[in-house]
Amino acid sequence: MLLGVGREDGEAQAAYLADKVLNLRVFTDEAGRMNLSVLETGGDVMVVSQFTLLADCRKGRRPSFVPAAEPELAEALYEDFVRRISLSPLQVETGEFGELMTVSLENEGPVTLVIDT
Repeated sequence: MLLGVGREDGEAQAAYLADKVLNLRVFTDEAGRMNLSVLETGGDVMVVSQFTLLADCRKGRRPSFVPAAEPELAEALYEDFVRRISLSPLQVETGEFGELMTVSLENEGPVTLVIDT
């Protein structure tokens, strides 16, 4: 998952999002229906910090990143979120906060969801 942290986010949002990500039924069951959570599939979770998800592109020709949290807050909440997810039995991998990374993503099926707290 790509995780963006906003200026107004706090521990309550990290807790809500961790629970939502672990329990959201977005994986297919034997009937081909989105009916299983990542916990039920025994899958893994990769969390990559992505402040650009908070870009505001409504005005002008350059995105504004004002809605994104300052790096200190964003890193603390990113780490809090990862800690909460890591309490589950799933394998959790992370990117490097604040680093320029090349991330390859493969979607299985036509599903990409935005979860906003």
